[in-house]
Formats: sequence, C-alpha cells, structure tokens
Amino acid sequence: MTNDQNNQAKNKQQSEKQIHDLITKIDEDPQNTENYLKLATCLIEEGSFDQATQLLEQAKHLVKNPQDLDYDLAVCLYLQGDFAKALELLNQIPNDDLVLYQKALVFLKLGQRQKALAHALTIKNIDNRVKELLGDIWLSLGDLTSAKSSYQQINENQRSAKVNFMLGITTLNDNRKEAEEYLHKAKQEDPKFYQQAQEQYDAILKMINDSEKKND
Repeated sequence: MTNDQNNQAKNKQQSEKQIHDLITKIDEDPQNTENYLKLATCLIEEGSFDQATQLLEQAKHLVKNPQDLDYDLAVCLYLQGDFAKALELLNQIPNDDLVLYQKALVFLKLGQRQKALAHALTIKNIDNRVKELLGDIWLSLGDLTSAKSSYQQINENQRSAKVNFMLGITTLNDNRKEAEEYLHKAKQEDPKFYQQAQEQYDAILKMINDSEKKND
C-alpha cells in the first residue's frame, strides 16, 4: 500500500469515527443544532449531499431554532443542483458575506450573471474564493480582462489548478507564452482536473472568440 493509500485509509477511518460520534451525540441530545451542522459538514466532505440534505430537513422538525439550519441546508440543495429551492431558502436569511456569496453562486448556475455579479460585488470581505467567483462571473459575461484581473489577485502560491487554468484561458489571446505557462502549472498541480478542463476547452475558446466578435 502506498503512502497516499495509507493516508486515504486513515482519513476514512477518522471520518467514520467522527460521523459515528456525532450520531451518538445527536441521539443523546436531538435538539442540539450544532451537532447536526457538524454531521452535515462531514457528509458533504464525503460527497454524500443527499444524506446531508435529508439530515438537515429532518433536524428542522427537532431543533428549537430551525432557521439556524437554513444556510447549511441551502448549501446542500445547491450541491444537489436544486438551485431554485436553495435560493428560496437563502432569500429568507439576512444578507451577510456568506449568504451573498452563496446567492452569487446560485445566480451564476441559474444563468443570471448580472445578479450574480451584483451580489458578489456587495461582499465586504474579499477572500480568495470570492476573487475566484468574481473571475468566474466576469468570464461568464465574456469580460476576459476583468476575469483575469480577479484571478490574478489571488497570490501565486495560493492558486488552485482551476485558477491557473482560467488564467491561461483569459491570457490566451493577449500573450500565448504566458498563457501556456499558466496552463502548464495547472497540469502539474492537478493532472486529472487539467484533463477534464481540456475537454471543455473548445467551448471556452468558442466563448472567447464570440466575445471578441461582439467587441469588434
């Protein structure tokens, strides 16, 4: 067994133990909101979005303040692809940075790009994931300059393979050599993602070309 396999096995054991412990705590105190939220997070990390959603929906009937579960439930619904229902829940929660970020994600998925941009630009604490989201939104609007600027605001040593790939895409028309360097970094960082992104490359390139024609 390789080191990676050993680590994966250990992580799985730790996750299973954590889930078991949280289920025990929930059984002992069914009205404790925090344990449901922690268990839902564990399930999300494992990719069990359906289970996380079911857990939180059931918990809403048991806890004293069911609205405390709404944000996490909206995230679960978003991850399941139920964007309309996620937005319905988010609209019932007072806007803070987390809610605005999640709403921007939902609007982007719904193809309502201007609304996504408006919500993302309202976020006060602009961290790396917000910068990445802004890059994604600008790219979806065909504004490569703004998209590139947003991605570039993420420190080099903190850029994911996805961010480097998108920098490659947004730089391609201006500086092919620089673009190839970004794409090479993305491939080195996550070969699997790079291969998947390459499959979408033609569609992205077509979008860039279409945007250029509109701007001519």
